[in-house]
Amino acid sequence: MEANVILRTKQGFGDSFPIITMEMGIVVLLRAAWVAVTLPILVASVPSSRSQFVSRIIVRKFTVPQRFFSHFYALAVLWTTSLLVGTWFYAYKMAPLVSEPLQYSTIASQLTGGSRIFSLHKPHSAAAKQIYRVWESVFLLLLMEAHVLRRLIETIYVFKYSPSARMHIFGYFTGIFFYTAAPLSLCCTFAPEAFIFAENQLAEFIVKGKNQISTTEFDWWVITSPLMKLRWYSWIGMAIFFWGWIHQCRSHAILGSLRENSEQADDYVVPDGDWFDYVSSPHYLSEIVIYGGLVVASGGSDLTIWLLFGFVVANLVFAAAETQRWYLRKFDNYPSNRFAIIPFVY
Repeated sequence: MEANVILRTKQGFGDSFPIITMEMGIVVLLRAAWVAVTLPILVASVPSSRSQFVSRIIVRKFTVPQRFFSHFYALAVLWTTSLLVGTWFYAYKMAPLVSEPLQYSTIASQLTGGSRIFSLHKPHSAAAKQIYRVWESVFLLLLMEAHVLRRLIETIYVFKYSPSARMHIFGYFTGIFFYTAAPLSLCCTFAPEAFIFAENQLAEFIVKGKNQISTTEFDWWVITSPLMKLRWYSWIGMAIFFWGWIHQCRSHAILGSLRENSEQADDYVVPDGDWFDYVSSPHYLSEIVIYGGLVVASGGSDLTIWLLFGFVVANLVFAAAETQRWYLRKFDNYPSNRFAIIPFVY
């Protein structure tokens, strides 16, 4: 309650406009960024001998070791965990999800007077919708956390990168951008309020000190039970997410075992098993399935998440096509019935 008093002081009804502006700015910036990074991939997908010649020169000159992939996932785990903890704590304190509609007025009275989401002037149905969206963001970040944590573990313990393996410096910076922007895209609507809430909590701690602040007792049922009340599409999205998650784990295990069984570090073997029986890049296909699951879990109404998904599809389809061409050049007996990334289609 004391934290709410501080928030009221800093955010009156007239002061909520800067928060709205900040949220709109983050959303617009993220959407513009996703469009900006997707367009070059689409352009590069257009066959052109001149562009391919230029790209080969650039790739040879500006590269970094492929083992730097671990940087992406270390960053992703730290950033996603921060967003998850901040958003979840904000949802727990400021957006309790209850079943009884008559309690929304009580909830709103306990929240900040300047909160755009929980304004007393909004209809109960609108307030309920916004509360659901906060907890959906927590749910999406939980899924993202499961994804990036596994990828970090795989990078350390599963993949054996060749000392000569390199990746383009632009790809490196794109990966840094992606794992910064992707988790933020899942909660960008509420991130400014969550950050301001955390700032106020920290300010209260600094001003009053540890002994003067009322101890917050966490009820783990209250913390987790709102996730059980999410709508049906969140659970379908989660099922799709883990379907891709499991198959990507299997695909990475197959790729990792090939390097372990090879006689030399630079040997390459045609992988098979699981989705490798249908496509050359099942780890890319499963990544698309994973982010498709996030789109479904979000309800499919957020353009920012759709643009994130569009980048994932464009980037991985392009990479899979390059991988397919490499396999066909490398192996004379490469399976002719194996598609690049989409079974029986492409």
